[in-house]
Amino acid sequence: MVHLKKKHILIVGAGPGGLSAAMTLANRGFDVTIVEKNDRVGGRNAELNLGDYSFDVGPTFLHQKFCLDEVFAEADRKAEDYLELVNLNPMTRLSWADTSLHTYSNQEQMVAELDRVFPGSSEGFERYMNDQAIKFRKIYPCLQRPYQSLSSFLSPKLVKALPYVLTTKSVHDTLGNYFQDERLKLAFTFQAKYLGMSPWHCPALFSILSFTEYRFGVYHVQGGLNRISHAMADVFGELGGDIRLESGVKELTMQGRQLTGAILENGETIKADAVVINADYAHAATQFFGKRSIPLESMRKKQFSCSTFMIYVGLDTLYPDEPHHHILFADDYQANVHDIQGQKRVSEDMSIYVRNSSITDPHVAPAGKSGLYILVPTINARHGFDWDAIKEEYADKILAKIEAKTGMKDLRQRIVEKRIIAPNDWQSTNIFMGATFNLAHNLTQMLYMRPHNRYQGYDNCYLVGGGTHPGSGLPTIYESGRISANLVCDQFGKSYEKIDYATGYLQRA
Repeated sequence: MVHLKKKHILIVGAGPGGLSAAMTLANRGFDVTIVEKNDRVGGRNAELNLGDYSFDVGPTFLHQKFCLDEVFAEADRKAEDYLELVNLNPMTRLSWADTSLHTYSNQEQMVAELDRVFPGSSEGFERYMNDQAIKFRKIYPCLQRPYQSLSSFLSPKLVKALPYVLTTKSVHDTLGNYFQDERLKLAFTFQAKYLGMSPWHCPALFSILSFTEYRFGVYHVQGGLNRISHAMADVFGELGGDIRLESGVKELTMQGRQLTGAILENGETIKADAVVINADYAHAATQFFGKRSIPLESMRKKQFSCSTFMIYVGLDTLYPDEPHHHILFADDYQANVHDIQGQKRVSEDMSIYVRNSSITDPHVAPAGKSGLYILVPTINARHGFDWDAIKEEYADKILAKIEAKTGMKDLRQRIVEKRIIAPNDWQSTNIFMGATFNLAHNLTQMLYMRPHNRYQGYDNCYLVGGGTHPGSGLPTIYESGRISANLVCDQFGKSYEKIDYATGYLQRA
């Protein structure tokens, strides 16, 4: 009997997209190797350790859990067998200068909270949920398929969704149909920050982001969302996959339209029948392809998301009365967002997101202590702002504002561990322009106009992550991994059954 050699797939980067693709491909019978430049898996979904404290580097909200369930099902596994997931209710506290609102995925609770804080507003909320359910059912299937050619737009599903996609309205415009109070509009548009965009510029189709939270909920993973990456790596290992840490790629090798593998930074060459790239898109496209790399000046002409100023602090106390997720809006939120979009001015009146996960999770800090994850959306590194000159001062202003606006009045006195990551620090880790949410999600950089899942110009090179279709955010990044895995299978004639939990959720939306 003749045994055909398995096709070898090389995946560059062990972030969420790379791990999703790796699990799927390994389970379908491919020989899969992941090379990761860091000493741990996860990419922007990795773990950060400060002494006895554990933090998520990046994502802290898990929404559309059914996407995660589908990814594990692609590997014949269940997420719950590897992860302890907690459905947060309330989800988030939203605070303005004069009031606060708790958000719920339970519609009755949300209606009651809206009527308590903004009397008479619940009618708009109910209309919003009904209208967005229809929109979600139309748009979501379009995010599950690749757009390799313009003919993709002839898909019946996309044709039905085009009225929601091809509109000049913004997310903020959309919410004006349901609420008059600017604070309430922000309660349903701040999710644009998941894409690194302004609610005033983010295309209206992304109003489904807040809908998915209010309809399907937000989850925490005990130990931090980075445990998802660890769990995926465990599953990949069980399926025979090979992860090689501290193995950065120097350059991809090629013959014509075919990639043949990669040269690692240590000089080693790895051969492959196909390559899946999970590195930051713009970094990979400008650095990995030798003479065929995209020139830096050309890449810089594209529109990129904002960046984030991060503070991770370990505390010698616990604040049990503070919420798990808390967003403190700038006093002049529109001016704050305008500064960020302008990419030159750092706002003194900043918006702040604080995660106090220790009230839910006993695994991230020693008993009786806690860790805070603090994120401030800010300008990316396009114009070379000198963050080193103000980093500590700016962090202190942020901490002082948290003390003033929350019950953590002695916060700065309680800090025993601290780490700051500014936009220039993100950039130094090969995140192009320090744009932590990757390419912007404007209409000219979406669907077919976004870098394709099968990278243009090559027959066996695939992209996963926030820089390709469907875009940024954990659920869509997981989906990018599955889309590219399916394309790899199509290339090599490997049949597969589609795992579909989403349809049931769409029908119940």
